[in-house]
Amino acid sequence: MTASETRPLTATRSFPPGFLWGAATAAYQIEGAAAEDGRTPSIWDTFSHTPGKVFEGHTGDVAVDHYHRFREDVGIMSELGLNAYRFSVSWSRVQPTGRGPAVQKGLDFYRALVDELLAAGIAPALTLYHWDLPQELEDAGGWPERSTAERFAEYAGILADALGDRVTRWTTLNEPWCSAFLGYGSGVHAPGRTDPVDSLRAAHHLNLGHGLAVQALRSALPADRQIAVSLNLHEVRPLTESAEDRDAARRIDAVGNRIWLGPMLEGAYPEDLLADTAHLTDWSFVRDGDAAAARQQLDLLAINYYTPTVVSHVPEGSEKPQDDGHGNSEHSPWPGADSVAFHRAPGERTAMGWPVDASALYDLLRRVSAAYPDLPLVISENGAAYEDEVAEDGSVHDPERAAYVHAHLEAVHRALADGVDVRGYFLWSLLDNFEWAYGYAKRFGAVRVDYDTLERTPKSSARWYARVARSGELHVPYSD
Repeated sequence: MTASETRPLTATRSFPPGFLWGAATAAYQIEGAAAEDGRTPSIWDTFSHTPGKVFEGHTGDVAVDHYHRFREDVGIMSELGLNAYRFSVSWSRVQPTGRGPAVQKGLDFYRALVDELLAAGIAPALTLYHWDLPQELEDAGGWPERSTAERFAEYAGILADALGDRVTRWTTLNEPWCSAFLGYGSGVHAPGRTDPVDSLRAAHHLNLGHGLAVQALRSALPADRQIAVSLNLHEVRPLTESAEDRDAARRIDAVGNRIWLGPMLEGAYPEDLLADTAHLTDWSFVRDGDAAAARQQLDLLAINYYTPTVVSHVPEGSEKPQDDGHGNSEHSPWPGADSVAFHRAPGERTAMGWPVDASALYDLLRRVSAAYPDLPLVISENGAAYEDEVAEDGSVHDPERAAYVHAHLEAVHRALADGVDVRGYFLWSLLDNFEWAYGYAKRFGAVRVDYDTLERTPKSSARWYARVARSGELHVPYSD
């Protein structure tokens, strides 16, 4: 019996001293100012301006105008008692063509943001890449090309030189699974390509780019800086305990999780992944030394989690369930998994249709910690979209979102009690924002944004999270 299983049903969960209480955002989703101060289009600018790609033609041209309102937003973070803020840098704002010298006005924006955070006592956590590849690099082939990994390392060095004196926490990539398989496999994300071989090539060059970027950061940053990668690891569960369904789960674990964990943490691709995808490619794009280059010493492994992944085997000739957004589509984001069907677990769902299951986060943390016991973990994204209703006085009461976060923080605390080294939690997201292909139709924010006036209003979940962040304590059972 674990320590967590012996705790009383009603109690206060105290988190360790120094635990990071933060919120997260991404550049294209919040910044706006798409053509100001030298910024050029990224693949998400191009994709969102392509008819039919994003809900109702929404774009991130203005987003929530964080570029001009960042001081107001940092003030809100301070009011909420956050001690950390995870943000990403727009590559094409800093290095418009993806190569060559930086644009100083772009760097100046991030310098000013970081200075504002530090003045407020909020630790900046910088992510180099959150899906917004400069369009010129995509025109040259994008992530399926080796040169993009090399350009990424150069870009990392530019930011390290500019911000390394004041930013202590660095993340290379955010969710490379989405970049590779939603961007180049299923085409539902930018750049909208649908080639399974290109998606595997992209995955490899993202792995390589991560490793080269870590090398560039290590060579330029002070020795005490922390470097991480943020992976949306899938807690994969078979629909039944049949051998066929368990093998389906193995396939998805290979192309969802171990395709990153293998090279980045072990220096090799899993043999079963190579076998599962052998009918698509011989992996000749992997050169000698690449996997070793991808494996670099990390100080943290950052994990994004929202919902579990439930799969089953589909016999040849059988029809898959209707596409539910998890991969049962014409262009699958799961190369080598043609015989796998995806299912949504029963029970409560968010506005995205995603099942709410905090136990899967606990299981994921335990599993990753067991595999890599010396590597500290941090939750770099966790949160939920709901159909928020604005009261007559302008307030937003969203107990569903607070309950979701409460349940997942309880799972984190349970893992901590069982010896898992979790260093922090970043709520997704600080602000309502441009939610990729969903445009502005889905709201994840703790702070509501009126998209007509851009007025910010903290929701009741934000006030609840602020109490937890300030005290470092979670009261059980949940109450707002």
